[in-house]
Formats: sequence, C-alpha cells, structure tokens
Amino acid sequence: MQDLAVALESITRVHGVRGAMVVSVSDGLVVAESLMEDIDGAPIAALTASLATRLRRTTEAAGRRQPTFLHLRADTGTVLAVPSSGDLLVVAIGEQDVNVGLARLEMLHLAERGI
Repeated sequence: MQDLAVALESITRVHGVRGAMVVSVSDGLVVAESLMEDIDGAPIAALTASLATRLRRTTEAAGRRQPTFLHLRADTGTVLAVPSSGDLLVVAIGEQDVNVGLARLEMLHLAERGI
C-alpha cells in the first residue's frame, strides 16, 4: 500500500491536480488515495467506475478497443481516468487549468506498472 501512496504522489505533483486515487471498477470503491482535504473521493470513484464500465461495454458492443484514457470535463474542474491491470482504474481530480498531458503520462506510467 505504501508503494501506491508514493505512486499517487507522482500524479498529485502535476500542476492543477488536486488528488489521485486507485479505484476498483467492479464496485467503485477507493483502493488507495492521495486527496486534498476538501475532496470526498467516494462519489467521484463510484461515478468514474460506473462511466468507465459503461464506456467499455459500449466500445466492446461496437467492436472497438477499450479506451486507454477518459477525460471528463466540467465548469469547475476535470476528472481523468486510465484503466489499469485487472479491475483497477487510476483516477485524477484536477482544476480547470490542470496539465492534462503530463497528468495523463504519469497515470499511464502507473497503470503500465500494473499497480
């Protein structure tokens, strides 16, 4: 678990990232987190897991590959997600001005390590 905390810190050091989590896709629960105090990760984890599952099913039904990166954008910020090994997602919560490219690279690097 300590390794996960260190790995998540590499994501949270990216400009504009307010927190990062590892989330179980099957139940939407947080496996590990590194979040700012004012962020409640549980609802974000549940929503992201649900959307990732629906998107995977949709792309499979269309005969396409599973997406390797999800970017959900709103007026007040953004949620980024990268599928990892097995049943896990790497999730980052960011401000509007988050460096999406760098956050994506850090998240992909963590996912490739097979968290």
